[in-house]
Amino acid sequence: MLLSSEQASNAMTMKARSRMGRIVGKIEKLSIFLQMRKTKILSLQGKWLGNTAKTLEWYKTQALANKGKFDLLVLPELCHTPYFPFEENEKYFDYAIAKNSAIIEEWKNLAKLLKCVLVFPFFEKRARGIYCNSTFVFERDGSVAGFYRKSHIPDDPCFYEKYYFTPGDTGFKVIPTSAGNLGVLICWDQWFPEAARILALQGADILLYPTAIGWDSNEPKKLYTRQLDSWQTVMRGHAIANRIFVLAANRAGKENNLSFWGNSFICAPDGFVLKQLSTKIASMHVAIDFEEIEQNRRAWPHFRDRRVDLYYDILNMWNEQ
Repeated sequence: MLLSSEQASNAMTMKARSRMGRIVGKIEKLSIFLQMRKTKILSLQGKWLGNTAKTLEWYKTQALANKGKFDLLVLPELCHTPYFPFEENEKYFDYAIAKNSAIIEEWKNLAKLLKCVLVFPFFEKRARGIYCNSTFVFERDGSVAGFYRKSHIPDDPCFYEKYYFTPGDTGFKVIPTSAGNLGVLICWDQWFPEAARILALQGADILLYPTAIGWDSNEPKKLYTRQLDSWQTVMRGHAIANRIFVLAANRAGKENNLSFWGNSFICAPDGFVLKQLSTKIASMHVAIDFEEIEQNRRAWPHFRDRRVDLYYDILNMWNEQ
């Protein structure tokens, strides 16, 4: 039976539509597959709300409101306390909590409820008279995936941390989790390329820096932009030099002489800033693909060209001439 030209045209249109439908279907499946490969991160940029209960409730509310939308949750440094090291006062030691405290147990259970890997920084009471600036990493089932104590402790105007924190003794160790291999460091650690390199050499997929940093009102405002730029640039440098992702989770708000500058951000292995917050309290959502690390290292083979036979001097405090 011969088809009319109109019937033939309709038949061809139907075939084209069918073919196009199959192509669209394949694209949609591929898109879903690529999305599944990506690690979804939620970073919360909060502020001190006057007491521990209110402050932690804000973080908890934000996390629960986004349940099911992220694999990894990152909170800022000392998220359950004010930033007390603006001065030296022994009363602030009362904010410290033990590793088995009710707050820790609550956030372990929250990781299980949210089915996420959770990075929870806290003021640790290790023993009588021994306090640390620490971070737990909880797995999706509420178990402990890893633990880190801040290694580099500052002592500067409004950042008198040496009075409160014993230097960490955990060393730099990658924490394997279901959301990737995490290199966890804390605030002042972010200025030291040695720590970033060690974790990269151990196979970290991403460096995480829970942070509490801001502008001191006693300093000239003309320095503010430069200080913020230095802070971000040094971490972008870690990303570029090691070809891994880097995330900084800062706090916001004004406390005493400090205005915390927020600006939490995440950058790709080439240092490109994927997302950045303002100075306000906010949440940051981003999905990343760790396969970018391999692609970057093939194009920029820094690790291939390292000369480890020439680096002995870096182990010295200073090299006298």
